[in-house]
Amino acid sequence: MSSEAITSFENLGLAPEIMAAINQVGYTTPTPIQAQAIPAVMAGRDVLGIAQTGTGKTAGFTLPMINRLMKGRAKARMPRTLILEPTRELAAQVAENFDLYGQNTRLTKALLIGGVSFGDQERAIERGADVLIATPGRLLDHVERGKVMLRGVEVLVIDEADRMLDMGFIPDIERIVKLLPFTRQTLFFSATMPPEITRLSEQFLQAPQRIEVAPPSSTNKNVSQTLIEVAPMSKRAALRALFDREEVTNGIIFCNRKRDIGTLLESLQRHGYSAVSLHGDMDQHIRLKMLDEFKSGSAKYLIASDVAARGLDIPNVSHVFNFDVPSHAEDYVHRIGRTGRAGRTGAAYMLATRQDDKYVQAIEGLIKLEIPREELPGLDAAETDKPAAKGKPRRRKTDAKSDDPSPTGGNGTDNHAGRRRGLLGRNRRKTPNNKKPDATPTAEKSQNAKAEKTAPPPRKAKAQSSDAFDGNMPDFLKKQIK
Repeated sequence: MSSEAITSFENLGLAPEIMAAINQVGYTTPTPIQAQAIPAVMAGRDVLGIAQTGTGKTAGFTLPMINRLMKGRAKARMPRTLILEPTRELAAQVAENFDLYGQNTRLTKALLIGGVSFGDQERAIERGADVLIATPGRLLDHVERGKVMLRGVEVLVIDEADRMLDMGFIPDIERIVKLLPFTRQTLFFSATMPPEITRLSEQFLQAPQRIEVAPPSSTNKNVSQTLIEVAPMSKRAALRALFDREEVTNGIIFCNRKRDIGTLLESLQRHGYSAVSLHGDMDQHIRLKMLDEFKSGSAKYLIASDVAARGLDIPNVSHVFNFDVPSHAEDYVHRIGRTGRAGRTGAAYMLATRQDDKYVQAIEGLIKLEIPREELPGLDAAETDKPAAKGKPRRRKTDAKSDDPSPTGGNGTDNHAGRRRGLLGRNRRKTPNNKKPDATPTAEKSQNAKAEKTAPPPRKAKAQSSDAFDGNMPDFLKKQIK
């Protein structure tokens, strides 16, 4: 049966326990990636799946994996399937989906991510895990400790493969793959598929079925895109203006640098906006707390980096704000994919300065679409972005107090008198306003100093004596000299 003919999950041949969970969740019609991937995975083929974020690709490999794992049991420290994720948040979300779809089964899972104690993770592995969900670094930590053996892995899933490349995880993944059985089934899923991933798939996959349900790096048609041209110093004001103008249910704000996330968070909170932040250096418990606040609605805005927000599954995000233009065009696709999910509409705004022109051109070239421009009232980029201010020296506070351009102030005195000027003025003292320093004492001091340098040092007066005993020669020696 072709994927076009699959209009219901009932036609996919999933187990009744899985169908009961799907009906309980409320899913009725599989997405295009699910309609093509699920039959291929159930048939035991390697899969190279290309689908933009929000199309349901997580269920595309989770559902057939559960269906396969219902036969058999896991052994201690030997997981049956392995799912690799680039970030902690994405790994945690996949674990939640596994619990949701497998709620009517007795399958077990283990989640290996950073920021959590090794003890709890080791106990979960010791009990036996049908599904092991992990980030590459933490998995290798457990492998090196001898707590995990990967000889029994039947299915390997590498999710967000392009992000794995960007984050430098490919060497770790290659180490992990060498520990797996050669007869495993391998699944690659990614929102974008650059040429490097295609070359990598030739190394990891065997005769894979390529599934592509959307053009590479395409954007969701349900998301409206707008570019706001602003000056660098006006970006925060422009962001607040968009908040006040738009009907925001909740929104995600993307920054390129972690230091800017903290600065922007303080600025928004100072102006009365409820916001939380998310970046890679946070402790895991704090990260989960921030996510819970955003999902529950207690925080309206989430400020995040690309790595931290990759794969976040928050269905009711109404807006995405690109505070910084991403330096990689593919990241733009991932960012605006946070909104407009599951058939909903969304809005994406990007704040761009004149220095961002080359990045904007790369984004438009990738998505093959010219993003509409807009200028916010009162924030004219041409007037506020003046480079002349960079070369203009800043006036000192003492200079700013006097409006007289002459060296002397309004009272006729020299404002610069007595001011320290580098090393030469370190020991100078201020002189009275009506007196000038007398140069005569200074000249006399210099002459005396020269005389002291040329004159030989005085010698201590000694008693006149012709011997080495200063006149105290013993008598027996005197007799011998005589």
